Amino acid sequence: MSARQILLLAFASALIAVGATALVYNFGAALNSSAGAENTVGEEGSPANISEPSLVSDEQNSIEVYKSISPGVAFITTTTLQQDFWGGEREASGNGSGSVIDAHGHILTNYHVVQGAGKLTVSLGGEKTYSARMVGGDPDTDLAVIKIDTPPAGLTVVPFGDSEKLAVGQKVLAIGNPFGLDRTLTTGVISGLQRPIRGVNGRPIDAAVQTDASINPGNSGGPLLDKFGRMIGINSQILTGGSRGSVGVGFAVPVNTAKRVVPQLLQYGEVRRPKLGASLPTVAQVEAQYEVRLPVREGLVVMQVIPGGSAEQAGLRGVSNSGIGDILISAEGQKFTSLDDLYRLLDKKQIGDTVNFDIYRGGRNVSVPIRLQGTNATARPPRRTM
Repeated sequence: MSARQILLLAFASALIAVGATALVYNFGAALNSSAGAENTVGEEGSPANISEPSLVSDEQNSIEVYKSISPGVAFITTTTLQQDFWGGEREASGNGSGSVIDAHGHILTNYHVVQGAGKLTVSLGGEKTYSARMVGGDPDTDLAVIKIDTPPAGLTVVPFGDSEKLAVGQKVLAIGNPFGLDRTLTTGVISGLQRPIRGVNGRPIDAAVQTDASINPGNSGGPLLDKFGRMIGINSQILTGGSRGSVGVGFAVPVNTAKRVVPQLLQYGEVRRPKLGASLPTVAQVEAQYEVRLPVREGLVVMQVIPGGSAEQAGLRGVSNSGIGDILISAEGQKFTSLDDLYRLLDKKQIGDTVNFDIYRGGRNVSVPIRLQGTNATARPPRRTM
């Protein structure tokens, strides 16, 4: 080959290399962009294949919502080890429901569905099952996130709605696996709003959605949907009236609660809430236990503060030999008649927020700013009478 031919060949090879590099780069960028878009958890919006509900019959709307959303409803099977009568261990299984919330296989369910499970498997319809693992759980709200270890392509994501815009009487649909019957649809209406229910640890879950759509054992963790196919709640509890099945009184954790909880479960595996860092019985409890009469009728008595906690840092005073400690009366318009009232306030706050508390101290009311810290420590009540 001549020198000129060698130079032309080298130039052509360089052009091909540059073009190939650009092609790979652009393909990789497109792939990363696509992955980023798919990673949106609980993306909002209505599925495209659900018609405007006002333009079709109620029956057709139910059919379309079911066809669109049911592929994204998971049948969760749990396996736990339990001790038998002889002190040995045996396997026990349970099941519940969940909603796929992103293309990477994350599934939102109830905490009580997966609590203590040593093994998790998920079915998305058909005979195939997938192994899954626990990502994080929050007993305070009875919510948890699990993840399919090797998720299949083309997962159906159940979109989030807005539980702040609900009205009693509006149509709702529940999809789940009652008594192991996978992908069962029930319909009804919202029967009530702002219902108080409690998590597995006894903490209040505010603003639960009440529905008469049939919810039975196995429905727990599945989605409560509006007529647009958007998740507005996570089915969690039922009142049975002594029977094992549904009597038309079911409750769902509002989806807006999940919107606050899920990002922390994905990031930390838990929800990091601000704590006051004090032992806080009510005025009524202190009066009954110690047979005394306190100067105020309602409030939370600071019995003891945790060293280094929010209360101690703010200078709150616990019970001492010199007399009663501070009494928390209210904050931001929220009166403290029980510990639940304090939980409701703190659930709306972030670690690092400062809250002004109205406190009864030494015969007068004072305002004390408290910067909230995160701690899971619990103060022990002092061993003394008042």
